[in-house]
Amino acid sequence: MRHHGETAPTAAGAIAPAPAAGTTPPAPSDWATLHRLLPYLWQYKWRVIAAIVFMVGAKFANVGVPILLKTLVDAMSLQPGDPAALLVVPVGLLVAYGALRLSTSLFTELRELVFAKATQGAARSIALQTFEHLHALSLRFHLERQTGGMTRDIERGVRGIESLISFTLFNVVATLVEVVLVLSVLAIKFDAWFAWITLAALALYILFTVLVTEWRTQFRREANEFDSAAHSKAVDSLLNYETVKYFNNEGFEARRYDESLERLRRARLKSQTTLSLLNTGQQLIIAVGLVAMLWRATQGVVDGRMTLGDLVMVNAFMIQLYIPLNFLGVIYREIKQSLTDLDKMFTLMDKEREVADAPGAQPLAGLDQPTVRFEDVVFAYDPKEGRTILHGVSFEIPAGKTVAVVGPSGSGKSTLARLLFRFYDIQQGRITIAGQEIRSVTQGSVRQAIGIVPQDTVLFNDTVAYNIAYGRPGATQDEIESAARAARIHDFIASTPKGYATMVGERGLKLSGGEKQRVAIARTLLKNPPILIFDEATSALDSANERAIQAELQGVAQNKTTLVIAHRLSTVVDAHEILVMDAGRIIERGTHAQLLALGGRYASMWSLQQSDPSA
Repeated sequence: MRHHGETAPTAAGAIAPAPAAGTTPPAPSDWATLHRLLPYLWQYKWRVIAAIVFMVGAKFANVGVPILLKTLVDAMSLQPGDPAALLVVPVGLLVAYGALRLSTSLFTELRELVFAKATQGAARSIALQTFEHLHALSLRFHLERQTGGMTRDIERGVRGIESLISFTLFNVVATLVEVVLVLSVLAIKFDAWFAWITLAALALYILFTVLVTEWRTQFRREANEFDSAAHSKAVDSLLNYETVKYFNNEGFEARRYDESLERLRRARLKSQTTLSLLNTGQQLIIAVGLVAMLWRATQGVVDGRMTLGDLVMVNAFMIQLYIPLNFLGVIYREIKQSLTDLDKMFTLMDKEREVADAPGAQPLAGLDQPTVRFEDVVFAYDPKEGRTILHGVSFEIPAGKTVAVVGPSGSGKSTLARLLFRFYDIQQGRITIAGQEIRSVTQGSVRQAIGIVPQDTVLFNDTVAYNIAYGRPGATQDEIESAARAARIHDFIASTPKGYATMVGERGLKLSGGEKQRVAIARTLLKNPPILIFDEATSALDSANERAIQAELQGVAQNKTTLVIAHRLSTVVDAHEILVMDAGRIIERGTHAQLLALGGRYASMWSLQQSDPSA
């Protein structure tokens, strides 16, 4: 068995401020984590109450078994051949004993049956809320995350809910109920020493378990951290399978993974070693307590103060009581681990939403004339670093018109698309759609109004049909095929053995770059939004397909507000206005003809690309 007692780094129940450099955030309170869990369970309060009633009933039946045994043993002090023995043994022992045992099992199963819906419902609610919150977090969080470690935290958190409820309510609380009942019987029927010996052994056992388990927490915390690190490295390496193969680095990746596994092995060995110490101490305390109780009971029988049935009852009580106590250490460790895992999931839920809807934000309106404006926009991904990406950028995309942005890499072109989707909030200026600042309306309505064909297309590991239909979930097969035809990919899909049911692989790796880009175009065409963004939409296509799809995109962009981000100038010559960006500033603007006549940066780029089309 392994210890699961580490604590999560951020307090549950509140958004913790970032700790100062060199400091460690305070460990969250276990009670705070439990307090956050209770509202999810209390949605099923009648089931909780019924489960507690069944649990108490099971414990009463369980405690009744030793008392029955005492009565039967005393009643069986009969002479051989006594006719009463025929009545006492079959009826008393078989029926009453069997009825109590059956009652214990019956109440236990009823408890599990009634409470299962509450446990699974709470787990589902918390997991769904965490999932929705992660999708609501900013792009910055998802760029900095470690997917493998984060998914492992969510997985352990959901599993921890079930373990925590089961161990806390049906083991710890149930054991406490049984202890109270046993102590009451011992104190009432015999002298107080029986209760005091039992209570002292329990107190010493619990104190020893808690102290040693808390000491062992550090080793389990290390094991969990190394487990998440190893999982993250494995997932990251497998997601980048092609890159690993390109550079022949299978051995390097295996060594990195093995280093994490070795650290995990050492941490788990420490945990197992200290676990053996804990188990040995627990068994010593139990043995001493049992010997003391049986010595007291045996002495009572010898002195005539107790019957043989009393001795049997005390022995049965101790065995019955120490069986769950035997697992108290395990239960305590599991509860601590479950609290930690659950708190880590709550910590994910507490991650601050860097980009959040304003209070009372309304959906975007007036999309029949969706003019887009950037007004003196200043933006830096991390203002603390002092590296500004956009410097006072201002331009307008009139409703139904196309504006293209060109310029060298790193000039801030793609940042415009991210800001328009409101993946980040700007530090200065305004971005408006149909006259409404995007920070004053709901993010969902802004993103619903915009369709994008990104330069780097990432697809779901599902069918071609699913990835195209992702632009508008619920679209019919005819609509999916119509969008595929418009994107010039229908013939390719139809030529495959499974057609639209063809799986595209992890991140679409089974498709070529051009095929992935055409799927991205198809799903955007299917979405049919009033605002379009083409971010190097044809960069992965050959010249023939590029010209064909460029004509399709121009047709689609008719009467739509369109932002085109391009590297190849030949794809934007028909734009109503072309912006030339450099180092986060617009240095030239005008139509293709005007910019060529200007003889500036755009004219130089055009001349270079005409002489070298790959430039």
